[in-house]
Amino acid sequence: MKLQNMRDNIVALSALAIGTLAMAGVVGSGAYAQAAGAEARGVHALSTIMVETICPDQVPTTLAAVATEVAQ
Repeated sequence: MKLQNMRDNIVALSALAIGTLAMAGVVGSGAYAQAAGAEARGVHALSTIMVETICPDQVPTTLAAVATEVAQ
C-alpha cells in the first residue's frame, strides 16, 4: 500500500510539473496575450452594443456602466 501511495505522489507531482511548464510555455509564447486581447475587444464591442441598445440617448461615458435609472 505504501508503494502505491508513493507512486501516486510521483505521478501527481510529475503532472503538476508538466502542467506548469506547459502554462509557462503558453504565456511566454504570446498566445495567451493575444487571446486575452481578443477577448477584451469582444467584451468591449458587446458592452458598446448593449449600451447603445439600452440607452439610445447620449449619456456621459463615465455613466455608461451605470443602470439607466441612476443615469437619469
